[in-house]
Amino acid sequence: DNHPMKVLEGMAIAGYAIGAKTGIIYLRGEYAYLLPFLEKNIADIKENIFSKLKAGKKKFEFDIKVRLGAGAYVCGEEFALIESLNGNRGEPRNKPPFPIQKGYLEKPTLVNNVETFATVSHIIEKGAEWFGKFGTATSKGTKLFSISGDVKHPGVYEFEMGVKLRDILELVGAENTKAVQVGGFSGINVAEDEFDRTLAHGDLPPGGSIIVFNKDRDMLKVLKNILEFFEEESCGQCTPCREGAYQLLKGIEMMEKGEKSVKYYKDLCDLCTAMKDSAKCGLGQSIPAPFLSITKNFKNEILYR
Repeated sequence: DNHPMKVLEGMAIAGYAIGAKTGIIYLRGEYAYLLPFLEKNIADIKENIFSKLKAGKKKFEFDIKVRLGAGAYVCGEEFALIESLNGNRGEPRNKPPFPIQKGYLEKPTLVNNVETFATVSHIIEKGAEWFGKFGTATSKGTKLFSISGDVKHPGVYEFEMGVKLRDILELVGAENTKAVQVGGFSGINVAEDEFDRTLAHGDLPPGGSIIVFNKDRDMLKVLKNILEFFEEESCGQCTPCREGAYQLLKGIEMMEKGEKSVKYYKDLCDLCTAMKDSAKCGLGQSIPAPFLSITKNFKNEILYR
């Protein structure tokens, strides 16, 4: 919320590039307090920039609106977001058609995230060559990471793509670290012997969330918390996600009580494969990632309690 104009400028540039006349900011219900702030900045950019462009020699018409959602995690998926904007329940659609073919109000729609739009204006201002100086050969630029958990200095940090996980942990004051959840709940769990890996395409997924756990944490409880979240946030539309999340959570609860064997764990791994192959959207397809990586890294702690 510190740089709204960069996002609005990026949206306008994208609109100009594809010939769109309207941009929509989808604001989750939990962040409704930002609405007056956003509307003020939208009014400012319309008055100080858009109106001058419209009056210039080259015709420019672009409007930006804000729409509030009800707070569903699944609406981070592009079609669930579009369905919510259309006034329907936030659920994914089958693809194709893709949003660029038939999206909001059944019209071609470009869906992108806030960070991308904020970066666009910097690239336009300073050039692609400048942007390409940051990061790696296959992962250009920088990335914002929200770092939380057992660290002395939690917060939002900007790093070049390709940064080592160990360097991040040192910077944020992580001590006695046992594991790191990279890419948020839907990302993968990284154990201590892999802290020298990098965050970039082709290595660790450079998602925006990093959660750090020290050696006092019970990783079964961590996994249980993640699965409770997904079981709650599944939209329930497709069986692999709806039932799969429930069964994985149920399985971990049984392991917590010592009621199930290692064979049962292998059955749950087979369920993970089915979920990755058949869930309708990225939410259901990503639930197995934390389950498989945490149980792999901490078998003794979880399977042999």
